[in-house]
Amino acid sequence: MPADLGERAITVDQTHRSVIVGERFVVKWLVPPLPAPQRTPELLAHLAEVGFDRTARPYAALYAGTDLTALVVAFLPGALDGWDWATDDLLAELDGGAPAAIGAELGRLAGELHAALATPSSVLPSPAGTATAADLASWVEQGERALDDALGLVDGADGTWLAGHAAAIRADLRLPAAPTPVQRLHGDLHVGQVLRWDEGYAVVDFDGNPTAPQDAAEPAARDVAQLLTSLEHVGAIANRRTGHAHRDRVRAWAARERAALLDAYRPLAGELFDERLLRGFETAQECRELVYAARFLPRWRYAPMEVLRNRYPRGDR
Repeated sequence: MPADLGERAITVDQTHRSVIVGERFVVKWLVPPLPAPQRTPELLAHLAEVGFDRTARPYAALYAGTDLTALVVAFLPGALDGWDWATDDLLAELDGGAPAAIGAELGRLAGELHAALATPSSVLPSPAGTATAADLASWVEQGERALDDALGLVDGADGTWLAGHAAAIRADLRLPAAPTPVQRLHGDLHVGQVLRWDEGYAVVDFDGNPTAPQDAAEPAARDVAQLLTSLEHVGAIANRRTGHAHRDRVRAWAARERAALLDAYRPLAGELFDERLLRGFETAQECRELVYAARFLPRWRYAPMEVLRNRYPRGDR
């Protein structure tokens, strides 16, 4: 790249560090560098080969020895991440503006992404398969471990509440034992990974969930569960900004947009999607959100706690 392009930092909360260079490229510096192989270069190369273009065009992966140090992708003009545009849309609706009808767009994008990720390429000749009983047991164990970690990390009134509801939450971490399809996933699919830019919507950041192990192939429901729960987190952000003045309207909005997301997603994903897994994966994701907040971003704890309190309004019986 020319040395005189100029650069500016992207300041939203993120695990790594990104800068925009010359309003043409985004350079994502991995902090710390990660040992090769890494999932992002592989998935981006696969998506490019199968013709999925609803992401930032990849240009380069930079290595120091065997460590991946940076990724270079196209800059998308006018881009806002979903924590901004989705929250702004919801706040506008609460203020009497147009409905924040975002679920269908998110569902279409996720469905197109999963269909592309499940399409064989020279990069990923066999990106889909079937889970074993051991896989299902492992995912339940991961969820239980996230709950146990959250119980050890969340303090104060939130910690007391969490301990009082732990049995009900743990029961919801169970997954059906029947065979289920698996495929390569985004791995950390929430509204913050969906950019609204001058030419539409794009999904970015294929690094995976910083608080969860990434299997080679997992159920599509895991991505969908995280995307659904992130809609509820948007609602929690809106509640916080409005002093919870519209709590019931926000809950109705989240229910409406969750339904719209699933209605748009199902026909595109088809048999890739096992909806029976959603409850367990959504519950595990909220536990991971609490762990993430405790370890990386303490001020975020209010969002997953609000979602959990909405789902478990009474104590265990």
